[in-house]
Amino acid sequence: MHAIGIDIGGTKIAGALVSEDGEIIAEDRLATPSGDSNAIVDAVVAMIEKLRAGHEVAAAGVAAPGFIDASQSVVYYTPNISWRHEPLRARLTERLDLDITIDNDANAAGWAEYRFGAGRTVSDMTMLTIGTGVGGAIVTQGRLFRGGFGAGAELGHMRVVPDGLPCGCGARGCIEQYGSGRALLRMANAIADVGGIGLGLAAVREQNGTLSGTDVADLIVHGDAGALQALRELGHWLGQACASLSAVLDPEVFVFGGGVAVAGDLLLDPIREAYLSHLPARGFHPEPAFVIAELVNDAGVVGAADLARLHAASRG
Repeated sequence: MHAIGIDIGGTKIAGALVSEDGEIIAEDRLATPSGDSNAIVDAVVAMIEKLRAGHEVAAAGVAAPGFIDASQSVVYYTPNISWRHEPLRARLTERLDLDITIDNDANAAGWAEYRFGAGRTVSDMTMLTIGTGVGGAIVTQGRLFRGGFGAGAELGHMRVVPDGLPCGCGARGCIEQYGSGRALLRMANAIADVGGIGLGLAAVREQNGTLSGTDVADLIVHGDAGALQALRELGHWLGQACASLSAVLDPEVFVFGGGVAVAGDLLLDPIREAYLSHLPARGFHPEPAFVIAELVNDAGVVGAADLARLHAASRG
């Protein structure tokens, strides 16, 4: 039976009607209403009603950024949207005659890759979503890891540099400050400042007045030495983080999603190199695969729908 997946982002809300095989039957999207959490709930209800019209639907799953409680009912905290201890599941179920599940957006995306994408052939997978920040998802022995309070797998806030750069979470030295799209842009600007291989970056920055993530991505595609150096530096930090994660989780595969992952092997090669140089018991520890996510922008809605379907089935 079909299920509906909703992915709430800071700028857009995406929704899809999804088959049991992870195929998108119908989809919809709209701009996230700004400044009004009630308007977001209204938009989600309207989108679910639109997608379910004329179809038999087992359940709906909603993926949101931030911390979700262990019962998958309450959004403790989410950035960009003013939700604090928001009883989102209750608010939706009182308006929809449908089984509703709430989950973290990175968990939903990771589950989609595990079920239908780059991790579908393994039982243990770790996913890092490299966007503006760093998101994470862990699947171990075929089960999505959420932790005792539901807020596990926040891999972007694993510390890699003691007393390092301040992070928006309130800590310092998180991998998000060294392995994210925002970090890549900071590194590119630093390389542009020193000249040499940074001349290409500096020229684009001078022409445009600033250096954007799109500028850096274009320069990477065209083989600019400075942009590639920034990407290698980013990969170095991510590889270190993956080595630490392997010591704890021992995944068969690391999957990388998000906007930065479009760099493909240009990102994976320095990650793998740094991983091997920092891995405990290197030379004896089996090497996992390092791959790029397959579902790209559809992962959130596909994963949210599948998690909701499985949750509904478990309740009979």
